[in-house]
Amino acid sequence: MDNKKAPEKKHRKVEPDILMHNIHITTVILVITTAISFAFFASTDSTENISTFYILAIVFIARFTDGYIPGILASLISVICINWGFTYPYLALNFSLNGYPLTFLVMLLIATLTSTATTHLKEKNRILHKQEKLLMEAEKEKLRANLLRAISHDLRTPLTSIIGNSAAYLDNDKTLSRRDKHLLIQNIYDDSNWLLNMVENLLSVTRIHETGAQVTKSLEPLEEVISEAVRRFKKRLPNAHVNVTIPNDFIMIPMDATLIIQVILNLLENAVYHSQSDEPLNLVCSINDTHAQFEVIDHGVGIKEELLDTLFDGYVSTPNSGSDSHKGMGIGLSICKAIIVAHNGKIWAVNDGDGAHIIFILPLGEETYET
Repeated sequence: MDNKKAPEKKHRKVEPDILMHNIHITTVILVITTAISFAFFASTDSTENISTFYILAIVFIARFTDGYIPGILASLISVICINWGFTYPYLALNFSLNGYPLTFLVMLLIATLTSTATTHLKEKNRILHKQEKLLMEAEKEKLRANLLRAISHDLRTPLTSIIGNSAAYLDNDKTLSRRDKHLLIQNIYDDSNWLLNMVENLLSVTRIHETGAQVTKSLEPLEEVISEAVRRFKKRLPNAHVNVTIPNDFIMIPMDATLIIQVILNLLENAVYHSQSDEPLNLVCSINDTHAQFEVIDHGVGIKEELLDTLFDGYVSTPNSGSDSHKGMGIGLSICKAIIVAHNGKIWAVNDGDGAHIIFILPLGEETYET
């Protein structure tokens, strides 16, 4: 019995709080409106705009209170105040003047409709806001599911390779040639670097989730961001080549530099692993009036048309993904999209002539681009 009564007491405790809030807001707004109306009447000796003041007050009351009742009561009180203070004989109630009952009813109707419409609009906005939050949560859940699916694949494959190469080295230490040992250690080194890259990706997306899919942006020099991304790329893949094109002007772009460097690095590495081409990559940056555009262009086999629309949504496999730890495109591109969306930007991919062309844009101001 006690367990059932506890929630009821809590529920009753909330109601007086709402009631007192509504009474307080309604009283304060009506008192201020009446004071302003008397000041206006004293200075202009005119009552023509007094009703407008009270209608505006009703709108504010409906906006800052809960439910329909405060606005409707404020409508009735406002009409009485206008009759008492601003209709002859002043400072007295008189509903018997010729035509006044009709005026009273019209003003009461207008005020009540205004209050009801404002309250209805506020309730509608609240419902829309709640729906938007639900959609955002659903999008986060979808991204989380895609990331988990990608992680389960992209972590298992290089770990299996590391374990296999380590076991081969330990079991055959005395019989392996120097060249074979070097090859096994090289494979372990490459897969370890790949795992390190994925851990950095996971840390990046964790930062975004902890801040509610928002990032702290500051003005960063474009040249330094590109230079650092290319430096890390060359450190990981010293045999790969990339041609960089950036504006000659000194450009400052609002961004989280660490996350954008991670995006560029992911896209460059992805192009190397999946283009099946030894030709140099192109990294092109340009500035428009509203946004900065980054393009990673390879000269390889391109992307299958059926994958273009879902390329950044999560795990994407290729025919050889089961045998090569570098064939899965999963987590890297998902995190690229998460980072760019958190910057209010947009990312997409196209096949352009002799290869794949991945583009992302970052707003220079407060613009938001649909993904």
